[in-house]
This record gives sequence, C-alpha cells and structure tokens, in this order.
Amino acid sequence: MYSHDTQGLGHIRRNLLVAAALRRHGGAISTILLLSGVREAAAFALPAGIDCLTLPSLGKDTNGGYYPRSLTVPMPDLIRIRTSAITAALRSFDPDLFIVDKVPVGALNELLPSLEMLRSVGRARIVLGLREILDDPQTVRQEWERGEYAEALRDYYDRIWVYGDPKVFNTADEYGFAPDLVRMARYTGYLNPQDVGSNGYRDGEEEAAAWMSAGAEARVIGLVGGGRDGLSLAEAFLSADLPAGMHGLLVTGPLMPDDARASLRALAQRRPRQHVIEFVTDPSRLLNYADMVIAMGGYNTICEILSFQKRALIVPRIKPRTEQLIRAKCFAGLGLVDMLHPNDLSPVKLTAWLSRGPEEPPRAHEVIDFNGVGELQRLYDEVVNCGRPPAELIHAVE
Repeated sequence: MYSHDTQGLGHIRRNLLVAAALRRHGGAISTILLLSGVREAAAFALPAGIDCLTLPSLGKDTNGGYYPRSLTVPMPDLIRIRTSAITAALRSFDPDLFIVDKVPVGALNELLPSLEMLRSVGRARIVLGLREILDDPQTVRQEWERGEYAEALRDYYDRIWVYGDPKVFNTADEYGFAPDLVRMARYTGYLNPQDVGSNGYRDGEEEAAAWMSAGAEARVIGLVGGGRDGLSLAEAFLSADLPAGMHGLLVTGPLMPDDARASLRALAQRRPRQHVIEFVTDPSRLLNYADMVIAMGGYNTICEILSFQKRALIVPRIKPRTEQLIRAKCFAGLGLVDMLHPNDLSPVKLTAWLSRGPEEPPRAHEVIDFNGVGELQRLYDEVVNCGRPPAELIHAVE
C-alpha cells in the first residue's frame, strides 16, 4: 500500500484501517507493507503481519504546492530518492496486490516507474483507493485532466475502490468518470473502525485517565486531526463555557506547532474542567467515554464518530481543499451530525451547542452503508482473481 501523505494523519490512519480489514480476511493475506510519506506513521502500533516503510517527507503549502518538509535538497532530488525507494521496495516485496492511495501517479509522478515495472512483470493487481470526497467537482476534474489520471488508470490499474456510499456522495458521477472507469469502480461502504478492533492509544495517558475518571455528568472531546491547522477550533473549544458537570478533553494532534500547543495548555490551566493531550493513535476508547464530540470533518473522524453513535458538531477545514466542508454538509443533511462553518466559529457558538446536551445518538447503520470492512475482503478476492485484458484492448474500448 502506498500513500504520499503530506497533510495530517488521515491517509495513514485510513490505510491502516484498510490493512487491518484485509488482514482479517484470514490466510489469504499474510503480509502487508505500507509505504508512507509521513514519518509520524512510525508512531502507530502495527498488528502482526503489517509493517511500514516511511519515505522522506513532503510538505504542502497553502496553495497546494509540494516542498521538502525536512531535507534541504531540491525537489527533483527528493522525488528521485522517493521514487528509487518505492521502486526498490516493490521489486523486492513482489506484491500480489498494490493499493495506491488517492493519486494514481503518486506525488509529482513519483509512482510511474513503479507502475511500469509492476505491469511489465504482470503479476500484481493494482487498485486505486479513494476516500469518497476529494474536493469540489470542478477542482477534481481539472486536477485529473491536468495529471492525466484517467490515462494512468487505463494503463496500469485493475480496480478503483471508493471507501464510501454513493447514496451519500456518488464519487464517479460527481467527478465525471468516463464509462470505462465507472466499470472499474467499486464502492466499499464506509469503514467502521470497530469492525477491526482498537490498537489503544499513546501519549497523554495521565490526562486522558483523569478525564475518563472525573465525576462528570457529561464528557465532550475535541478533535482537530493532526493539528497543523486546528488551532482556531482548539482555542474555541477550550474557551467555551461547559455546562455544569461537564468535562472536556482536547486532543491537539502531533503536527500542531509547539508554541501553539503550549498556549493551549496554558489556556486549559485556567479552565479547571478542561484537559489537553497531544496525540492518540486510536481515539476509540476516548470516543467511547464521550457523550458529545466537537471535531473537524476528516474521513476517519466522521467514521469514528458514527461508529460510536455520538452526537457531534463538525467544524470542517475549508482550505486548501473543501473536502471536509462537502462531507460535513452531506452528513448534516442526513441528520447524522451538526455542522458549523468555520467562518462562524466562536466560543459562544460552541457554548450554545454544548448547552443542548447529549441527545438521542444517530444510528448511522440505518442510514448509510457502513460495512466497508467486510466488503473489502470480498473485493480483494474479486481483484486478485480477475484477468486483465491486454493494454491495446483497453484503449480500443476507450
């Protein structure tokens, strides 16, 4: 499995969930190697049979452009390093199945040599894995046309797996997939993290334990993803007036700058019923204790909230992509979450929402397809047993 990973931890967390789902298939899948573009991936607990190779990291600026996150080398050199590492790993690993996350050609086309190598060998099946929402349709269509992604899919790929439910967001229709790509697409349903179990959490054990053991009438948790762009929501969460008897816990994320995290801890010290921890690799146990959730709108966060049937207020990211805003609107329209636009964010708005208290939790299983884990196992069998027609026949169909 490959993910270029530049912003946050969503890609590695989703890939780990997919990997764990496939490992539960039984004896058919014994070994999975993750190729990740964020070094923070090494912090996650990996089940037996799954390991991770981290690539030198890329960063992404506010305009969506890439830059070397840590190494002081020119971008072409960094891409050559990453491309060499990916190709060498795939050649040695010799996979039965190669799952590429989101970008068919990889960041800055770094996957093309590997895809060509795998196709020349002819054994591995190749799948593109997509979260259900990438960005607004016009932006995605332009990106796919500019990057010639459809051509790459026809040349190298066997299937497209969409980790979602077309009743919520019809990915193929919204992004204008050509008929041959529609035939390649399979919707898995949303991925329920409880279907693969919890790996526990790391860091902040003392603060988390204090929050869980407090004699609280209600508990609210604040989640800001990796934390790189979550300061505004974090400050508003800690500044909100909690209803009597409620305790709050903020998870800042490991990518939040140190000075921002320090200011949040100072703010929490003045709020006796607020607690702050830095990082949890798996928030399942914390979500299980929570009565209410205030969070950004990443794919994994939404799936976790719905899995534990918690009442949630989503304050989505709107830059550099509108993915979270679209997702929040979709799920709010289905009555599964509440949404607050980040332009309207304030402690007063959060206080008003919290004052309503816990209500009847949404039952996502009754509204959406939430069986992605089981469906992935079926789709694995389908793709590894499929025959791939010759390239000339694919293009003839096109």
